[in-house]
Amino acid sequence: MDVPFWAWAAVLAVILAMLAVDLLAHRTAHVVSVKEAATWSAVWVTLGLAFGGVVWWAYGARAGGEYFAGYLIEKSLAIDNVFVFALIFTYFAVPREYQHRVLFYGVLGALVFRAVFIAGGTVLIENFAWILYLFGAFLVFTGWKMFRHRHDEMDPSRNPVLRLVRRRVPSTDEYHGQKFWVKKGGRWLATPLFTVLVLVETTDIIFAVDSIPAIFAVTQEPFLVFTSNAFAILGLRAMYFLLADLIHRFVYLKTGLAAILVFVGVKMLLLDVYKVPIWLSVTVIATSITLAVVASLRATRGQQGSAPGSVSEPASSAPAPAGPRH
Repeated sequence: MDVPFWAWAAVLAVILAMLAVDLLAHRTAHVVSVKEAATWSAVWVTLGLAFGGVVWWAYGARAGGEYFAGYLIEKSLAIDNVFVFALIFTYFAVPREYQHRVLFYGVLGALVFRAVFIAGGTVLIENFAWILYLFGAFLVFTGWKMFRHRHDEMDPSRNPVLRLVRRRVPSTDEYHGQKFWVKKGGRWLATPLFTVLVLVETTDIIFAVDSIPAIFAVTQEPFLVFTSNAFAILGLRAMYFLLADLIHRFVYLKTGLAAILVFVGVKMLLLDVYKVPIWLSVTVIATSITLAVVASLRATRGQQGSAPGSVSEPASSAPAPAGPRH
């Protein structure tokens, strides 16, 4: 697949332009409503699907199918990100009007880190083809581990990054609007919002360890890996505000995600034995996540929940965590 430099430049320009539009639309702190989140979700999904159509038109059905498979994988795994972000925001009692700012910079950092991971993965695959089997085994193991621990809950207080930040970074216990840093007594102090941003960034890096190899299972073309990842990640903020109130109902989500990871891992392990058709990959991925979501909503019909971090006033300190994950 021969992708000219101008195509890369055009994609990056579109991504930066959309990020700028999103930042301007949310330049003042406010609570993102479900209607607003749904509108932005529609915009991001439309943009991602439209780009897939362009890839299909320019490079053919196979390239288009690989893009959509990668896009579906990242979108599916992003739902798990939403669950973790909700726990982090709840733990730190982040006011809802400040959450978008954290997620915006979190997504910006995620795009940079994932670009680095994709570049590194591409170099490794080009020089050590056998590493695909290592990726495949890792995905099967990760899927099985996710299935076994599907009922565990995360405890942010046990995060080693959080302990490191609290030990090494001078901080204040109070929120100061949307600021990450404030100057007090002649010295700069990090606000709780900075600590939340660090946790969101590190959490996404951890998730990228799963999602990047998973996308390499359906395509090893760097342009398709990056664009499918980027367009899926761009809608993560809107997805969070759309699904945060319902995330407690996705009781079978991890089962569906585990199935996807095991499937793509096996697909990668069988590369030299049997090449799974791209249409089958797309079908299995879409069916797995759809069944998981539908079964979850049916099983939890009638349940109610509240939005994470729904406090209206800044909290002076983080509440105690609900319980350990492992």
